[in-house]
Amino acid sequence: MSDAGIDKPRIAAAVREILIAIGEDPDREGLQRTPARVADAYEELFAGLREDPRRHLSATFDEDHREMVVLRDIPFASLCEHHLLPFTGVAHVGYIPRGRIVGLSKLARLVEGYARRPQVQERLTSEVADALMAALHPDGCGVVVEAVHTCMTIRGIEKAGATMVTSAMRGGFRTRPETRAEFMAILRGGRP
Repeated sequence: MSDAGIDKPRIAAAVREILIAIGEDPDREGLQRTPARVADAYEELFAGLREDPRRHLSATFDEDHREMVVLRDIPFASLCEHHLLPFTGVAHVGYIPRGRIVGLSKLARLVEGYARRPQVQERLTSEVADALMAALHPDGCGVVVEAVHTCMTIRGIEKAGATMVTSAMRGGFRTRPETRAEFMAILRGGRP
């Protein structure tokens, strides 16, 4: 097992067994390194399991800005915990500070930290919102995640082009309809 907590030899052995189970020859030229490649990929794709994404919100700045701050279109990739197939999309994160702000890259790192683990989109959306509320104590926050799930587009019902949208509204974003509406209008950015 590596220092990162991933047992790459065990993953590689399991992938080799999967290849045999589906009727492939893991010793043929094109597949010889596949178990190791999958182990390397899993180390990267599940890196969020070995971190607390909230740590990215620990460095804040005093700023008397009390209006909405929104970072749109944060790309992410995650793996559906039901099939271990990718889902990819964008997250939109907004909050209304109460005297403390955080660097924009930290919002993207927060999303990335929660996305890089076996996940469901609903939980990912809530985890980002809850972390913002706990760390920044803003007036409120909103998180909207839009993603395409390959567990639905390449298998099962096979509905390519279907996009799932989830939202999590906290504080003033939940209790004040006008705040929620402003956030959603900013996300549309003039788009219909």
